[in-house]
Amino acid sequence: MRLGIIGLPQSGKTTLFNALTRGDQPVGPRGVAGGGRFEVHTGVVPVPDPRVDKLSAMFKPKKTIYAQVIYADIAGLEAEAAKSGFSGPLLNQLATMDGFLQVVRAFENPTVPHPSGSINPARDLATLNSELLLNDLIAVERKLERLNEDARKGNVKDKGLHAQELAVFTKLHEVLAADRPLGDVELSLAEEKLIASYQLLTRRPMLVVFNIGEDQPPALPDAPHSVTLQGKLEMEIAQLPPDEAQVFLQEYGIEEPSLNRMIKLSYDLLGLQSFFTVGEDEVRAWTVRRGATAPEAAGEVHTDLQKGFIRAEVFSYDDIVAAGSIPEVKSRGKLRLEGKEYVVQDGDILNIRFSPPGK
Repeated sequence: MRLGIIGLPQSGKTTLFNALTRGDQPVGPRGVAGGGRFEVHTGVVPVPDPRVDKLSAMFKPKKTIYAQVIYADIAGLEAEAAKSGFSGPLLNQLATMDGFLQVVRAFENPTVPHPSGSINPARDLATLNSELLLNDLIAVERKLERLNEDARKGNVKDKGLHAQELAVFTKLHEVLAADRPLGDVELSLAEEKLIASYQLLTRRPMLVVFNIGEDQPPALPDAPHSVTLQGKLEMEIAQLPPDEAQVFLQEYGIEEPSLNRMIKLSYDLLGLQSFFTVGEDEVRAWTVRRGATAPEAAGEVHTDLQKGFIRAEVFSYDDIVAAGSIPEVKSRGKLRLEGKEYVVQDGDILNIRFSPPGK
């Protein structure tokens, strides 16, 4: 899972990236790197999950592995960047992301003046959303122009496919023309396949991160999926040694850094969930989409497990915590054998029975 950190200049994107990754990338304006490439910093971040901690304490494995999110700090987004379409290098970077964290500045800092001259989160949120929407509108209009041109010239080789594409892109155009993101429109699986190769950015999930200062923040606009945090403070906490960070949190009465909540929200943003495998060698959280079947979950562990899938031994995290051990889970009748149609639930603990390849 890859999430792109985007935002207008001086919004605190790199500060947030440093907080997430415990890194120390220089903050400040960035743009095009050598060779016309947009500078992108990436980092792999574990998803905080107290269930993994509990299972690790129970089984005392050699390794404990959390679910992970890849974050990318993407430079180059500015107001009016999409008037003629985003540049190829920037669009290529954005298109590789499964979703976005949009950082919106809500902090005052006279040493880092806002490019627009004032702090206005509602304005900045609307500005960047408009840029993304305009990029999609340009792409959809170009596709419709090609479809109509092909019809006028009689260059339609597959009339059925042409009609399907014309219908779905007309639907997308109506949504964008109404100033709505494409995430608002429901598409069938067939329609999803037709648009899969197009770099439509407002189709991707978005979590808005309001980056506030220590003082009372300005009035924040409503956003369907949003979180508020102090980026600079979160970066400073993340860069402390773990024991010092814990003391700091206790002194200020903070139960959990806002950053942890944001990581969990961004993990949930893409419709993902965790299942676990447990044992003396390893306790591990695995990531699957909500609605995944047992064979699909097995494939996350190893492709051979999916190919040779027979059954899955399943019990829940709550079952093992209540019972205290796997033998006790079995004695209580909580362990189930599930087949290929079983839909994995968040917190399931799986042991896959399979037939090795070639047997």
